Amino acid sequence: MPKDLPSIEDLLKKTTTPTRQPSKAKTLQSVEEKLEQKMTDVHLGEKEGLAQEEATRLRVGYVNLKGFAVTPEALVLIPKEQATALKAVCFLYTGPELRLGAVDPTQDTVKEIGFQLGERYKSHVVLYKITPQSFEYALKLYDMIPHLKQIVKGVKISEDDLTKYRTVANNFEAIQKLLNAASVTDVIAIVIAAALELDSSDIHIEAEEHGIMVRLRVDGVLQNVARLPPESWKRMISRIKLISDLKLNITDRPQDGRFTIFLKNENVDVRTSSIPTAYGESVVMRLLHPGSVKLGFEALGFRPRVLEKFKAETEKPHGMIMTTGPTGSGKTTTLYAVLQRLNTPDVKIITLEDPVEYKLEGINQSQIDHAKDYTFAKGLRSILRQDPDIIMVGEIRDLETAEISIQAALTGHLMLSTIHTNDAAGAIPRFLSMGVKPFLLAPALNAIIGQRLVRKIHSACKEDATLEPDVLERVKKILYDIPANAGETVKLDALKFSRGKGCDACNHTGFKGRLGIYELLVMDAEVEKAVLESSVSEYQMRDIAKAQGMTTMVQDGLLKALDGVTSVDEVFRVAGE
Repeated sequence: MPKDLPSIEDLLKKTTTPTRQPSKAKTLQSVEEKLEQKMTDVHLGEKEGLAQEEATRLRVGYVNLKGFAVTPEALVLIPKEQATALKAVCFLYTGPELRLGAVDPTQDTVKEIGFQLGERYKSHVVLYKITPQSFEYALKLYDMIPHLKQIVKGVKISEDDLTKYRTVANNFEAIQKLLNAASVTDVIAIVIAAALELDSSDIHIEAEEHGIMVRLRVDGVLQNVARLPPESWKRMISRIKLISDLKLNITDRPQDGRFTIFLKNENVDVRTSSIPTAYGESVVMRLLHPGSVKLGFEALGFRPRVLEKFKAETEKPHGMIMTTGPTGSGKTTTLYAVLQRLNTPDVKIITLEDPVEYKLEGINQSQIDHAKDYTFAKGLRSILRQDPDIIMVGEIRDLETAEISIQAALTGHLMLSTIHTNDAAGAIPRFLSMGVKPFLLAPALNAIIGQRLVRKIHSACKEDATLEPDVLERVKKILYDIPANAGETVKLDALKFSRGKGCDACNHTGFKGRLGIYELLVMDAEVEKAVLESSVSEYQMRDIAKAQGMTTMVQDGLLKALDGVTSVDEVFRVAGE
């Protein structure tokens, strides 16, 4: 071998690029990060370990969702907002089994949501303990689901269910027996089915000291239907909140929600309201029957002379028509009947309501939203820019709304609205007390209707009624005061009245259905003169109206009692003078 040749080791040293050594600072940072991550993992591991021990103590399952394949089908069973409030998520749904993970599985609302989900999906629900970190991980999974399927809140009641419950709808004892043996889901279905069969407007479910009272408002009067044990209250209120999209964990303040009853031929919207009371929350569910506002104009119950006058006022191209009366007196039905009569292709109708309760085809309906500062006044200003011919405002509550409504009536629009007064005569003083200028109000008003709803005698158990002498004298005095120019003829010496005896079909009330009793104040020269004086009282306005030929609500009611449609007692109950 030739001398002085470099060795292989020397050649390797010369040809190999020297490796750069990491700086001490970077090495230290890397070590610290690894230590921190290790300590974090240890810390989280300890938390998971404690959670597992807690689960064993509580006799529930344990799961770490970070290592579990959570399915979207399971996750969407509880909306994200509700999951956040409960700190609970569904992480597995197979059909027969549903698994629910909760930070606090002992929480009553968590147990209740599990019970409700189990009943809804016919699944066996298993509760699991999870850590807050595991729950936060699950919450992030919601955002990874591209399109959550909207969950329809509602109760499906088939025609078969209605047929099954129809046989006992008028027998509250039978309903009580059904409820005693039913599950919570079936309890709600039975109560709703009974309410639909009885044509009830409201369902009241109230927590009392010794139980839960279920009542139905039928023909404007509440009737006790059943009493349920107090231990079922939590499940019942949770079920109602679940279908109404109310927050389960809020029990100390009022909430409002809605759901839909899906029937074969139509859907019935239900407006739910809950408020806290001494023994739990009180719930009222208002049933919004689409058919209840589809009355023809002639079916409202106006007497022929009044109907003729009212028709003439609605046919005017501009001006204001006001209805007055308390809540539940049929004002909305009257206004909707007017709108449906005027709803033709050549006119544009817009309504502003709080809330929109019934959908009317061919009419633009807008709902105010106080949370977004969309008030009656602001909404009405917007509506006027939509070039409407006819406007309906749900209620005139303040000066601003009143002034805009009057300006609309004076500038070529027909304006329909309501105002809270006891009768038609009280509407004008109410406007003036708001601060409305008399010289604007007088030419704007067309007509004011005062109204109430009375129950109709059940025709199947109708019989003659004999009045007590003092009641008969009171009736004669009221009928005697009917103005001569009202177009009504009454023979006071031949008065005949009826009543309902009561039977199973009417739940022994003697009544079935309702109709309106009305008074109509039409603007004329005398009324305008009184308005312009700006100091007219309700009593003065009533005298002017009577001189005009107006029959009062109680007189209209007694005339209907003479026709055998309602009873004298019912008229005095609703509109007694």
